[in-house]
Amino acid sequence: MIDPHNRNLGQNHILDSLSATEYKRLAPHLERVALPLGDIIYEPGDELRYAYFPTTCIVSMLYVMESGAPAEIAMVGNDGVIGVSLFMGGGSMPNRAVVRSVGYAYRLRAQLLLQEFNRAGGCRNGTLHDLLLRYTQGLITQIAQTSVCNRHHCVDQQLCRWLLLSLDRLPSNELIITQELIANMLGVRREGITEAAGKLQQAGLIDCRRGRVTVLDRPGLEARACECYQVVKKELNRLRLTFQNAPLTSHTPLHSGGRVRSESLSGRQA
Repeated sequence: MIDPHNRNLGQNHILDSLSATEYKRLAPHLERVALPLGDIIYEPGDELRYAYFPTTCIVSMLYVMESGAPAEIAMVGNDGVIGVSLFMGGGSMPNRAVVRSVGYAYRLRAQLLLQEFNRAGGCRNGTLHDLLLRYTQGLITQIAQTSVCNRHHCVDQQLCRWLLLSLDRLPSNELIITQELIANMLGVRREGITEAAGKLQQAGLIDCRRGRVTVLDRPGLEARACECYQVVKKELNRLRLTFQNAPLTSHTPLHSGGRVRSESLSGRQA
């Protein structure tokens, strides 16, 4: 359930912070959908028919070169929303959005999100309008810092940053992902990730098995990461503090009374 007084990693921070009035308007229209690993939610130029609020999954925002080579520019998990272009005036997706950690999300039709965003435009204190704008600021920080990190820091540091940002958006210390996929996300050679992961494993910071990475020593991993991780984390925490300080009221559970249906993403264009 979405309970702003008892937040947990199984829910989305933006939805957790809705006011009671906004919740009553949006809850009947939120759909819980399963997002399988590797599923492409949007391609560049796609019309945004839905906004997605991840709860237990992570979605990578990728820029794909003409050669087909991808690189992750940002990740979206339970901290945010996929579909920023909707309320920023774009209307279409500027990049590819692909699921890289399986889980669930709530989706909301684009028209309903825009209606609520515009309705709350002149209000303050916990409205969806303000929450979305604050999240967008945090997303811009993440994109900018990713660009800096990829340009100035070694693969070892990039991997540490990437693992830590992923853990911040997951309910456990385990990632179900291959080294090849990590290499694609960071835009580096697989051999570079294999070498970097090997160093971290030898240091006792992570455990790498086939298709699985478990973080054993998070403080140690943070000590090896570049400053980029802390820059992004501090900004998101600063903005999220505003979410938590907003005057909130307990909500009715989303999954009770059939208010939200769970379905596979294969029906997302319904």
